[in-house]
Amino acid sequence: MQAILHRGRPGLLARLRALLLGEPDVEATDPLADAELVMRRHGSAILRLAYSYLHEMGEAEDVLQDTLLRYLQKAPSFASATHEKAWLLRVAANLSKNRLSYRQRHPQQELDENLPIPESNGEESLVWECVHALPVAYREVVHLYYYEEYTTREIAGILGRREATVRSQLFRAREKLRQMLKEEYDFEE
Repeated sequence: MQAILHRGRPGLLARLRALLLGEPDVEATDPLADAELVMRRHGSAILRLAYSYLHEMGEAEDVLQDTLLRYLQKAPSFASATHEKAWLLRVAANLSKNRLSYRQRHPQQELDENLPIPESNGEESLVWECVHALPVAYREVVHLYYYEEYTTREIAGILGRREATVRSQLFRAREKLRQMLKEEYDFEE
């Protein structure tokens, strides 16, 4: 049992146990300090990605919290900061998709349909409203490409898709956005 706990980078429970027992050969990092550092580095990116899926800040905050819990449970080791961010974003994307899937299987009624709608602040909000109206597969690649500034290769790695698929989805998303904005502004060709 002891060999399992000390193989590779120890998990959260093994590190806590070692810290409590005062074992010197175990990495003496504080898991909560690790989570705090991850939150400062990548928390806003995780929150933005989750919000792009869920369109509700409360839900996005829950995904952020669940992502950090997964980080603490798994205590993964990363080759670089970009690998760490990609892992966290992938976990957040999967958790967001799980929530969307749950919503489809278990529809909920709104508490109050007379809630005020926030005012639009110009063209940028219109564009993001159109982005949020895209299907999930298109919305996620648009968000990662334009907002997080990942390359198509990096997006393919994060989402577990082929790079050609990501490029096709970006192309189709742009076409859909062009049509949506064309209808909104009633441009003439």
